[in-house]
Amino acid sequence: MELRGSIDNIDAALIHLLAERFKLTETVGELKADHGLPPADEAREARQVAHLRKLAEDSRLDPEFAEKFLAFIVAEVIHRHERIAEAREG
Repeated sequence: MELRGSIDNIDAALIHLLAERFKLTETVGELKADHGLPPADEAREARQVAHLRKLAEDSRLDPEFAEKFLAFIVAEVIHRHERIAEAREG
């Protein structure tokens, strides 16, 4: 079915985009560790939440869902940044 194929393509694109995002955040985590910065940046995260909620609204996507999705991703990024910092200290 054509719809399922389109959905599968979008799912694949999402995975590739997430992989690219995590490659970039790995580099950020390394820079933070090198400069003794904390793994989390609450001010930036708050700005991102507001920005993505607006994008979600503009795209007719539930902003609550968008925020939960971002929170899940950010939690994983912070966890990875913590591991990078621990490895550099160790």
